[in-house]
Amino acid sequence: MPLQRLSALESIQAIDTFDAIIDARSPAEYAEDHLPGAVNWPVLDNDERAIVGTIYKQVSAFEARKRGAAMVARRVADHLDRWTADLERGWRPLVYCWRGGDRSGTLAWFLDRVGFRTTLVEGGYKAYRAVVRDQLQTLPAQFDWQVLCGKTGCGKTRLLHALKDAGSQVLDLEAIASHRGSVLGLPPGVVQPSQKRLDTLVWQALRQFDRTRPVFVEGESKKLGQRWLPEQLIERIRSHARCVHVEMPDAARLKLLLEDYAFLKDDPAFFCRQLDSLVELRGREQVKQWQEATRSGGTAQVFAELMALHYDPGYLRSIAHQFKGWENARRLELADGSEASLKAAAMALLRS
Repeated sequence: MPLQRLSALESIQAIDTFDAIIDARSPAEYAEDHLPGAVNWPVLDNDERAIVGTIYKQVSAFEARKRGAAMVARRVADHLDRWTADLERGWRPLVYCWRGGDRSGTLAWFLDRVGFRTTLVEGGYKAYRAVVRDQLQTLPAQFDWQVLCGKTGCGKTRLLHALKDAGSQVLDLEAIASHRGSVLGLPPGVVQPSQKRLDTLVWQALRQFDRTRPVFVEGESKKLGQRWLPEQLIERIRSHARCVHVEMPDAARLKLLLEDYAFLKDDPAFFCRQLDSLVELRGREQVKQWQEATRSGGTAQVFAELMALHYDPGYLRSIAHQFKGWENARRLELADGSEASLKAAAMALLRS
C-alpha cells in the first residue's frame, strides 16, 4: 500500500485509529511536547541534530544532508531491529517530525517499504501545534463551566477531586501545570511542563469532555508558576462560569494547608527560599520574621499569618473583579477537609 498522507487536523481526528503514533524528532523536542500518545523514535538524537545543524549553517546544506543521511540510516535501522520484529503486516503507524520533512519522511518510507500501513502527518508537529492553538481559541466557549472560588486553604482542590470521584467532569489546572497556584506552590524537585506541553494537556482534556454536561474548575490566576493558562479559557471561565463560593472555618483551613503543604514544613530551608519571593509585596522585615519563625519550627504560625496578611486580603480584592458570576455565587460551606465533608459537599453540588 502506498504511503498515506494526512493533514494535522485529519490526523488528530483519526488518531484513535492508528496502532502507534511515532515522533521522529529528537528526544529534547519530544520532551517539550508531542502528539497525544506518541512514542519517540528519534532518527537523530540531540547531539546528532546539533551536529547536522552546525554543518548546515557553517558549511552547506549539501554537506549537512550527506552527514545527516548516514546518521538517519543507522538510526532507522536500529528502530526497525528494536521495534518491528514482531509486528504484523497490517500494523498502522502515524509518523511525524517537526515539519513532516526529511526525518519523518525517511522513517515513514522505510516502514512503508516493509509493508506497514504507514501514514505521514503533513506539516508535522508545527502544523499540529497550529491546530492546538486554533482550537484553544474556540473550545472553552462550548462548555458550561462551574468555577470553585474561595480563600486559600478552603478545600477547593480537594473538592474538585471529590467531584471527579463522584463522576463529574473536572479540569484540574493545577495538576496539569504541576503547580499549586500560589507563590509557594511548587514542591521541591517538581518541574513544570513546557508551555507547549501545558497547552496540549489542556486541549486534550477539553476534547474529551461531554458538551452536554457541566465542567468543574478552580478559579485560577492567568499564570500558574511560570506557565500561562490559555487566554480564551480563563476569559470564558471568568465571564460566563457559574460561581460556587467555597468556605471553611479558619482553623480547618490552617489544618488543611499544613497537610497539603507539608513539604514546606519538612524542608525549612526550601520554605525560606520560597518566602523570598514575597519581599516585594510584604517587605524584607516581614519576610525575615517569617523565615526566622520557620527555622524555629513555627510553620503553623507562619501559615496563619500568610493567610491573614497575604492571601486573604489579595483574594478579597480580586475575586469580585475577576469573576462576573461572583455576586450570584452559591455558598457552599465545608466543615473541614475530611473525606466525609468533601463527599457530602460534592453530592450537594451535583444534586443542584
